[in-house]
Amino acid sequence: MSLPPLIPLEHFFENPEKAAGKISPDGSRLSYLAPENGRLNVWVRTVGADDDVCVTHDHTRGIRSYFWSRDSKRILYTQDQGGNENFHVHAADLARPDEASVDLTPFEGVRAGIVDVPHHDPDHVLVSLNRRDPHCFDVHRLDLGSGELEMVAENPGNVAGWHTDAAGRLLAASAQTPEGDTEILVRGGEDEDFRRLTVYANEDEGNVYGFTPDGAALWVGSARDSDLTRLVRLDLLTAEESIVYEHSEVDIGGPVLRDRTDELLAVVAMVDRLEVTFFDEEFERKWAQAAALHHGDVAGISLDDDEQRWVVSFDDDRDPGATFLLDTATGEAEFLFRPRPQLDPAQLAPMQTVRIPARDGLTLHGCLTLPLGVEPQGLPLVLLVHGGPWARDTWGYHPEAQFLANRGYAVLQVNYRGSTGFGKTFTHAAEREFAGKMHDDLIDGVEWAVEQGYADRSRVAIYGGSYGGYAALVGVTFTPDVFAAAVDYVGPSSLVTLVRSFPPYWRPFLQGSWYRYVGDPGTEEEPDDEVVADLWARSPLSRVDAIRTPLLVVQGANDPRVTKQEADQIVAALAERGVDVEYLVKDDEGHGFANPENRLDLYRAMERFLAEHLGGRTGG
Repeated sequence: MSLPPLIPLEHFFENPEKAAGKISPDGSRLSYLAPENGRLNVWVRTVGADDDVCVTHDHTRGIRSYFWSRDSKRILYTQDQGGNENFHVHAADLARPDEASVDLTPFEGVRAGIVDVPHHDPDHVLVSLNRRDPHCFDVHRLDLGSGELEMVAENPGNVAGWHTDAAGRLLAASAQTPEGDTEILVRGGEDEDFRRLTVYANEDEGNVYGFTPDGAALWVGSARDSDLTRLVRLDLLTAEESIVYEHSEVDIGGPVLRDRTDELLAVVAMVDRLEVTFFDEEFERKWAQAAALHHGDVAGISLDDDEQRWVVSFDDDRDPGATFLLDTATGEAEFLFRPRPQLDPAQLAPMQTVRIPARDGLTLHGCLTLPLGVEPQGLPLVLLVHGGPWARDTWGYHPEAQFLANRGYAVLQVNYRGSTGFGKTFTHAAEREFAGKMHDDLIDGVEWAVEQGYADRSRVAIYGGSYGGYAALVGVTFTPDVFAAAVDYVGPSSLVTLVRSFPPYWRPFLQGSWYRYVGDPGTEEEPDDEVVADLWARSPLSRVDAIRTPLLVVQGANDPRVTKQEADQIVAALAERGVDVEYLVKDDEGHGFANPENRLDLYRAMERFLAEHLGGRTGG
């Protein structure tokens, strides 16, 4: 048994060579992200030709996602400044690829988003803006040629989501009630007022996916009278639900709807691997053609308007992002790219899904990645905690897990209570359990790995971002004897200052999320003393005297979600005690590092830090 070679950090964390492939609506051109001057930008080429040209020229932060306009003449994308999350909508005209993109929402301090790119109105898109009121988002129809904005819906202050029909008309909204429940609002036309259709209790979801083709109902994710979220048809006249699909083990991931009509094509769900249930025979046939192109799970599809040409990408634990162009009429397929061709799948570690019993009887789903070339016994272990907390870890390629495994660490990812996808009982078991049972689940995961023989109890580290960063700080303050090292990446140190610092546009959904799960401390001028005391007791900053574990703190200076104050105050508290703590802060980043040079600095620091305290390999 021999160790695999050390893989350079750049192969994991530098910008991909190519990624995010799409087909234009008219099927004539391909697009993808690739670097220009060290930053990801959108490139376009004609199908069947080698005329690739860069059409956006963002050399500051790079582009992470984009859309085609419906007439195939423009590339649309959003971009912020330095990670502040005040995104603007930009358009690149493909007829003038050398020119700079146009900022269509050039409003300082305003956040914009794309609500819909309507099929039947290629000259316009619907955008959300908190220009009128920073606490909430109105919807405007944006003229892509002139930049003119027309108000379509004014937010009364409680709407958290807007929904359009297949024709691009804004006819539904999701609002939050004072109790934190979800109120579904509908109207018959854009010149009419919204009316209440129904209310879903907070735990019953009520996620609107779109209108049915006949416009008589909504496709909704509902957990009414069920522990699991199901796809239902919600009648617009009677508000009655008709169950369309339910999975026996997990919440649905969502429906696949036909762009032009909102017809139901399939429903996806994630247990251990992706599962797809089909409702359209032709779409099922084409999906089968696509799935046969590569191993792993289909991770993304981009279709032209005729659904003949597909760009298909795959997720695989050791071969990420392989992308193909498929002609479903002829069956001909063309391999387009692998985002990281330097990675040799044979040198990457397989990921396995696991089940871990929690101390109170819940079953925790998780992922385990074991390093190659060594016996899977008594290994140094990194507990890798996902953010959110309303998210989940799934099987597939995970660059951090692969980097750590290549350095010799076992990597355990635990879907602690509060993680999504496993039913409302599991999710809501996290209410008021920050630094409580949520953390117990992580410790139970460590104990499981030790009992199975995988992990050396004396060489366990905890690392995560956002909530995962908070979990790392909880680990070294509430359970300092468990961990030999900890890395906090953009994690909060005080739940009091965290909740009080949330951006104003989070207000419409705080009652059903953070206030329900954690608590509302009130303002400094009008505090809720009981809640403040509880949040402070669950805050790592309140137990800073317990820290004796080596700690690395990483922060983006412009982070609007977990502000720099959260990192500064725990670093300062440790300094007052004369305790050394490593602190890496980047002035041009926000909630997670977007620029590749900053990501590499982070992982170089982590590589060295973990090697010093757990004994892994370095030098990639």
